[in-house]
Amino acid sequence: MSDYDIAVIAGDGIGPEVTREAMKVLDAAAEIYGFGTRRSVLPFGTEHYLRTQEIFPDAAFEAVKHMRAIFLGAIGDPRVPVGLIEYGVIAKMRFELDLYVNLRPIRLYDESLCPLKDKGPADVDMVIVRENTEDAYVGAHGFTHKGQPHEVATQTMVYTRAGVERVIRFSFELARARGKRRQLTLIDKANAVRAQDLWTRTFAEVARDYPDVKTDHAYIDAACMWMVKNPEWFDVAVTTNLFGDIITDLGAMIQGGMGIAASGNLHPGRVSLFEPIHGSAPKHAGKNVASPVAAIMAVSMMLDYLGEKPASAAIEGTIEHLLRSKRLKGVGTGVHPTNEVGDLVVAELRSRAAVRV
Repeated sequence: MSDYDIAVIAGDGIGPEVTREAMKVLDAAAEIYGFGTRRSVLPFGTEHYLRTQEIFPDAAFEAVKHMRAIFLGAIGDPRVPVGLIEYGVIAKMRFELDLYVNLRPIRLYDESLCPLKDKGPADVDMVIVRENTEDAYVGAHGFTHKGQPHEVATQTMVYTRAGVERVIRFSFELARARGKRRQLTLIDKANAVRAQDLWTRTFAEVARDYPDVKTDHAYIDAACMWMVKNPEWFDVAVTTNLFGDIITDLGAMIQGGMGIAASGNLHPGRVSLFEPIHGSAPKHAGKNVASPVAAIMAVSMMLDYLGEKPASAAIEGTIEHLLRSKRLKGVGTGVHPTNEVGDLVVAELRSRAAVRV
């Protein structure tokens, strides 16, 4: 039996509640599919910072490097300066663990969840690969004459050949492995942001190694338009950090909202981070109203990454079945109590496993 060391950071706001339900599902999947987890629960987040002035101490971070995976509930709280905890926890892991792939599956499980007219599950099934360690997020910014009428603010976009090539190559491999349309779309704005010509040239060069994968291109503004009008055009898409941050939220809405969307922050072969993409929603904290579906889907992604593919597929299939059967009536805040969703998923997961046996 395989055992996996996993760090769990429940975080802020609704994070502890959705994490609790996600771990409940993880425990059930481990029991059913015959693997184990050793979980290190880490307290880091706003509450911990307010008590200790500590964000993510070096000793704990060093320990995390030796884990197989990290699960994060949510981070963010208005009681501290914007970005303080986010950069100290999420960005620290993304950059210092070199998690260069942000993987965002966008799949519609039931037509009732989609705000687009006449679009169903067959039309919304794509993966966006967002480069996760470069671009405007590297922190190269500054202010001149701060606070004065003629203040100047600058932030530099940074792209490296090595960084661009590795995420593009990962995306070609994914398009090939998915075996759907075997199509990879490059999304950029190289006509206006000329530094992104590096993406254009690198994409063309790497494509020569993948003659079995069709290629396409869309500027980011056009890609947003086509994602709404014709989402069925997309299979796998690769894009920059900034544009990926934006377009994946658009993708979340066409698949049913933030309550269902999960992501992986990956460095293939190394410890990687999995999380729901929703925020911490402090106003809903402690009320047992937040949907844990996205957190549960993050567990599914984590298990797929760890190689527990039957368990991963079973969790995703359970969520899909519950949504299509309307036993799970939606993924919005207050549609179901948080703990009720976790219990429902666990019961259905066990029931489906019993039938399979």
